Amino acid sequence: MSAADQQLARGILGIPLQRDPVLTIYERSQEGRRAFSAPPLDVPARALDELLPAHLRRAEEAKLPEVSEPEIVRHYNRLSKRNFDLDTGFYPLGSCTMKHNPKLHERVASMPGNARLHPLQDPARAQGALELMYNLQGALGEIAGLPHVSLQPSAGSHGELAGVLLTRAYHEDRGEHRTKVLTPDTAHGTNPATVTMAGYEVVKVGTNADGGVDVDDLRAKADASVACLMLTNPSTLGLFDPNIAEIAEIVHGVGATLYYDGANLNAIMGITRPGDMGFDIVHFNLHKSFTQPHGGGGPGSGPIAVSDRIEPYIPRPQVIRRTGSANGGPANNGAAIAFDLDYERPKSIGRLRGFQGNYGVFVRSYAYICSLGAEGLREASETAVLNANYLLALLKRAGVAEYLPVAYDRVCMHEFVLSGAAMKRELGIRTLDLAKRLLDHGFHPPTVYFPLLVDEALLLEPTETETKETLEAFADVVAEILREAKDDPEIARNAPYTTPVRRLDEAGAAKRPVIRQPL
Repeated sequence: MSAADQQLARGILGIPLQRDPVLTIYERSQEGRRAFSAPPLDVPARALDELLPAHLRRAEEAKLPEVSEPEIVRHYNRLSKRNFDLDTGFYPLGSCTMKHNPKLHERVASMPGNARLHPLQDPARAQGALELMYNLQGALGEIAGLPHVSLQPSAGSHGELAGVLLTRAYHEDRGEHRTKVLTPDTAHGTNPATVTMAGYEVVKVGTNADGGVDVDDLRAKADASVACLMLTNPSTLGLFDPNIAEIAEIVHGVGATLYYDGANLNAIMGITRPGDMGFDIVHFNLHKSFTQPHGGGGPGSGPIAVSDRIEPYIPRPQVIRRTGSANGGPANNGAAIAFDLDYERPKSIGRLRGFQGNYGVFVRSYAYICSLGAEGLREASETAVLNANYLLALLKRAGVAEYLPVAYDRVCMHEFVLSGAAMKRELGIRTLDLAKRLLDHGFHPPTVYFPLLVDEALLLEPTETETKETLEAFADVVAEILREAKDDPEIARNAPYTTPVRRLDEAGAAKRPVIRQPL
């Protein structure tokens, strides 16, 4: 390891994090240790049975860790320093839009009226929240080009499931029994999983030589047994499909629906709209395109927008706006309720989650939309596309392009895919090795080995929030790693060296996961 790498490897307080023993909060526990002691009771004592029925109480006390306040603070601060995060580094994770989350949005979401609102609050006393959700529905509908929006789904995959269930309800209501859903071979991995969960058969559609949907293959497979085509445009190859109008015509021609996977919406906001392309159903990833932190698995939000013919089936309850006292709503500070929850939806697919969705995500996303406005959203997408094409141009330099050629050499949208097949063949390092070595230089790796149709794939999405200098530094590091591999491929094969944990046995972790702390 170089001197620079050794210096980088030294963690907090000058201690290499690799040598810092990793203990869970339970392992730090010592009987009788406290972080807080409640003050003496200053109200009349009441029997526990009066406060909480016996059948709702635990049979025994919860086994919680017993630690001091400094231990809690140090434990979670040290853990946070083991994570890669957007506040400290570049995160070009393809198709996941890991962009900067403005701190203004965090302040808005933490305001008491937002952060402390109970999900069971009566609508009459949650008018501000319902108004925000109603306005967010309208904004998302405008962005998608579709008039009806449900905020309930909790993530992109949940939005996908909602979309396919809506498709099923639509066909069943028409007395049609359809069995298949078409997905391109570039589809996100959740697409075929969603199709299977919804009870349909997955049918793969091929990709043509330009990286778009193979229209001839689509036409051959589209028939009366097909319920839906799931598609994202631009695709996970980072390419906009110029045949989208013809694709929509083929799908609608056999009576099927056209579903838009919104993971790549960051490329087109304010420029074009899925509804205008012919899509019937769109899901959004608010935690991607609309700047909600989503590292570590959540929280997320995957609202859906739909066309008029799909609207009767959207989840209930739906946030609606009532006007005038004639609606008979309960009084709210002397006026009839302006916003309410509509449960009277007889054809609805039902409720998809316990409450109305991840409200904190709604607040941040609505703040983002209001901050930027229509022109700002368009500029965000234009800059994302510009950044991706600039980084692609930087990586076409000599010393890089011969080992990492672009999979489909067209003007890309917000992301692009390189193939590491030549790098593996000529230099003896895999895409995974390159990704691990990037960590030693302070960059999070891009998505690797996806899309599956590209050999040794490397999928990069720089987003609009990265500077020109950051993109140039990233390209320089890729070139440096390739030069290094020419002389000694073992360096990359054994990377990373500077992270709190060295290269993991990923196969072993998948086969023998340790997911529960013994008590």
